[in-house]
Amino acid sequence: MWFSRLRADIAAAKKNDPAARNKFEIFLTYSGVHALSHHRFANRLYRMHLKLLARVVSQVSRFLTGIEIHPAARIYPGVFIDHGSGVVIGETAEVHSGVVIYQGATLGGTGKEGGKRHPTLMENVTVSAGAKILGGFTVGEGAKIGAGAVVLKEVPPHATVVGVPGRVVRIRGEKVAEPDLCQDKTDPWQCYRKELCHLRTRVAELEKALGAACGESAAADAEVPDEAAEEEKAGAGER
Repeated sequence: MWFSRLRADIAAAKKNDPAARNKFEIFLTYSGVHALSHHRFANRLYRMHLKLLARVVSQVSRFLTGIEIHPAARIYPGVFIDHGSGVVIGETAEVHSGVVIYQGATLGGTGKEGGKRHPTLMENVTVSAGAKILGGFTVGEGAKIGAGAVVLKEVPPHATVVGVPGRVVRIRGEKVAEPDLCQDKTDPWQCYRKELCHLRTRVAELEKALGAACGESAAADAEVPDEAAEEEKAGAGER
């Protein structure tokens, strides 16, 4: 069983990496193949309830290969992790056969919720360098995730996803008019500008009201001395 899965992983590397010259070289030098072999051993320990030992194996593998795979993750035979440095695969992630994962990719969660919180990658999905797939949803068969994309919602089969946040730009090679993964694109600076304009208007109104109130007060103060002067003149006339 272990050897058949190893052969499938080596065959996937040979198929997807034009730089691979032969299977023996892949077996000796490809960190992605080594990480998957270590993971399968750690996964077996995890299912035997030797969870601490499984985590130790996974951490040793991370130290040796630069690839961190949780022992509970479910990875099918025939997966290829190219270069591999910085790849992280979470506890409830599921990776099917034919998937290609490049360096710096993350199959992670979005919070501390329990249950299924990491993505499921169906057959023949390609996850490019630096892509982040976050959440317990499914990435459909044959989908392609662009470099640096941050995917937060389910991806349909044979779709191409790019951008931050991720959006579908093609399905089966044809452009998509309206992106399926469109997130809220409201520019926060527009909101700030509107709020600032509202505050400026309000300040101007208050200044105007304050100026009017000050003017009325000054006029009232000016009238008081005039009345006093008239009363003094009237008293002098009586004398």
